[in-house]
Order: sequence, then C-alpha cells, then structure tokens
Amino acid sequence: MYRKRATIIFLLLMAFGSSGFFFSSCKEKSMDGMIIITRTKEKTENANYITGDHWRYLPQAQIVELDPAKPDRSIKILTSDYYSARSPQISYDGKHMLFCAQQKQTDPWQIWEMNLSNRKTIQVTSSKENCTDPAYLPLGRMVYSKFSANDKLKGGHSLYTCNMDGSDQQRITFNPHTYFASNVLSDGRVLTIDRQVYPDNGHPEYIIFRPDGTKTELFYQDKEGSILSGQGLETADGRVVFIESDASGPETGNIISVSYNRPLHSKVNLTSDTKGDFHSVYPCHSGKLLVSYRKSETEPYSLYEFDPETKTLGKEIYNTNDFDVLEAVEVWKHTRPKKLPSEVHMDIKTGLIVCQDINLHDPKLSVRSLVFPKVSNIEIVGIDSSLGVFQPEEDGSFYLRVLADTPFRLRSLDNSGNVLQTCNWIWLRPNERRGCVGCHENQELVPENRIPLAVKKSPIGVPVHIKKIKEKMIDTE
Repeated sequence: MYRKRATIIFLLLMAFGSSGFFFSSCKEKSMDGMIIITRTKEKTENANYITGDHWRYLPQAQIVELDPAKPDRSIKILTSDYYSARSPQISYDGKHMLFCAQQKQTDPWQIWEMNLSNRKTIQVTSSKENCTDPAYLPLGRMVYSKFSANDKLKGGHSLYTCNMDGSDQQRITFNPHTYFASNVLSDGRVLTIDRQVYPDNGHPEYIIFRPDGTKTELFYQDKEGSILSGQGLETADGRVVFIESDASGPETGNIISVSYNRPLHSKVNLTSDTKGDFHSVYPCHSGKLLVSYRKSETEPYSLYEFDPETKTLGKEIYNTNDFDVLEAVEVWKHTRPKKLPSEVHMDIKTGLIVCQDINLHDPKLSVRSLVFPKVSNIEIVGIDSSLGVFQPEEDGSFYLRVLADTPFRLRSLDNSGNVLQTCNWIWLRPNERRGCVGCHENQELVPENRIPLAVKKSPIGVPVHIKKIKEKMIDTE
C-alpha cells in the first residue's frame, strides 16, 4: 500500500515537473528567424546624414518584432515602455538585443539590453550625456558613441567601451571627430563612420581600428560630398555592404559593396539600376539582404528582400503607410568575432610612431606631373598650438615619442616654411607602436625592405618640452 502511494506521488511529481519544463520551454521560445525593425512616424526627407543627428535621435521611434512568414499578423512592439528607441543589435548567441532609447522625452539617450526570450531589459549606461549606436564586442563588452558637450579635445560623439553591466567605461577615440554607426567585424576590429568636426568639417569615411583604440586606419572613402549612413556590415562571402548617397542629397541612397580585402579599390554599386532610395541594409544568413527602400519621396520606407547576386529587389516583407521602416536585423546565432590582444599599458604615458619616408606620396596626388618639393621640416600641431618643429633624416624618415591619448597632426614644410601637406588627426594609445610608409601614400603600399635612419637614434620627444616630464612616465621599454 505504501509502495503504491509512493509510486503515485512520484508520478505526480514527474508530471508537474514535465509540465513546468513544458511551460518554461514555451515561455523561452526561440526567436531564430524573426526580424526586428525600427519604425517611426517621423518622415525622413529632411534628415541630416552629415552630422547623423537626425537619425541618431529619432523622436517616437519603435523597435518592433515581426515574423517574416506572416508580417502583418505578427507585429509586437518591444519598446512600448520607452518614448523612443532605435539601433537594435543582436547578440552572437541570438538571445539578447542591445538598443538605445529615451525612457521619457526629456531623458538623455542611453543603452539598454533586452533578453529576447522574456522581454526583460536592463539599463547598461547611466550617463548625463547621450549614449547611442551600441555594438557587441566579444567576451562581455560593447562599444558605443557618447556625446560630450565640453570635450577638451573638441570632439563630438566619441567612442567608448564598457562591460555589459556598464562598468569599466573606457574612451578609445581621442581626436576632434564625431563617430557613429559602429559595427564589429569578424576579425575583431571596430568599423565606424568618422567625420572631422574641428577645425573645420570633414567628409564622412569608414575607419577601422582595434577595440582598444589602437591601429587606426582608413577603410573606405569615396569622392568628396558622398554621404555615408548606417553600419558597414559583413556578408558571408567576405564583402562589406553599406548605404552611400551622392552629393545631390540623401534621397539617392544606394547599396554599396566592397571587398574586405581591398575596400578602397573594389567598390560595386549594387543598386545603380534600381530607381528609388535605400535607407539601410542588413545581410541575412541566407545570403540575401534586408533593405529599407522607397520608390519615391512621397512613399514611406518599406522592408524588402534584395538579392546581391542578381542585383534585384525581391519580395516586399513589410510595409505600412503609417510608418517609415528605417532599420532591420535578423535574429540568429552567428559567429563571435575574434578577441584581439591589446598592447595598451596605462602605466606608460606615451606611444611611438615611425615614418619611413615623408617624401613618399601617392602618385594620384600629383597634378599634371607636378612633383612635391622635398620636405625640409615637419611641424607637429596640437589642438590649440604647435608642439614643435624638427628635421627628418636624410632618407625622409622620422621617429617620435608622443604623449598618449593626445591628438596631433603633422605638417610638412619646405625650406621657406611653406606648408606642403597636412595629415589627418592622429592619436596614440599608451604603449602603442605605429608606423607609416610615407605622406598621404597609397594605402596599399608596404614599406620598403630597409631600416629607416631615424630608428637608429632615440625617438624625438613630442611636445618639445616632453623632457620636463618625469622619465618614468615616458619610458616605453
């Protein structure tokens, strides 16, 4: 009798346990294959794609989930508790989503993370300044843009990284530029849109660097006046796709594809034969692209499928006359990027930079066979003043020790003191070593197989009064 009662109790417990597991499984249902979009009632015909401010701070935007198999019947608003939200980013395991949002209209924009299985959110950043454009880094960190109104480096939106609980915040860009639309490539590097804002406004371009802010280099730029908007995203076949408009205005957005291996020399316009305007693009695991597209300015942006192989617009996935669809991501598990080692050592206060030949130029810079005069001196210019002038070696090389996390530019001078060329803003992280082949050289050049004369001597301290700093603070050995 007791044995029979024990058996019944055991079976009941098993039944309750199984039902609990069943209901839990239903509650934790996978969202693989679902599409998450940003939509807004705010029309975008006056968007400022140069500053990025308009689409960065969208009013009353919603992040919405939809099933591509039945998009009209599956709409679920994921951010109903927020005044405005945008920039959804899916974690590598497909279980979480980063986004930026305003809880109230008067609140600054902050970064949040949502558990996609139960829709619970946690606030990652808690800043008085606007924080936007988040992207997952490997091993529990993220990169994002943060605006600083009183930045001593005269920048706009600088890039920062932090842990997923908001701790260990670290700035990684140190120049008078503004950054937005960051993404992390599979090789572990950060690809972002960069634009100079001081002393004058520059042209947007994609730059790439390590998550610690080292090894910055140009990734892609086109003719002056072209407008870049949104993330550059990798496809499975080793290309990077993004949206670019020409100087005539942001209503001319095209899908551009470049090779990861030769981004500066492999541009393909995938939509040159398609009339209309593309606002965003996202590579799906199927090989197709999700695109935000409209045929004319009088129509709203809708979500379509696009075939990059045939360069044709596919089926319409979602459209509504009440909203513009501005961003879309697919929920799926994808490969985590590489975790790159860091050479940054915060106890060291300087970095090193070497140039092999300041007189080496890209031949395309020469106009009608004009040859640049030989450089006599090089001036190092900071944000507010000159940091010193020095002579390069006979072979055109120089070797500098520069205060870390301090922006500077190099100006080449002829023997009369006239400025020949000025490079873009540079910064070095603590203990970073960098090198360049020449001055505005072809980006695909490799250095000549010789030892520059400059490295046979001690590096020149920059600024010129750097020797007044305690020796241990500038020791890079």
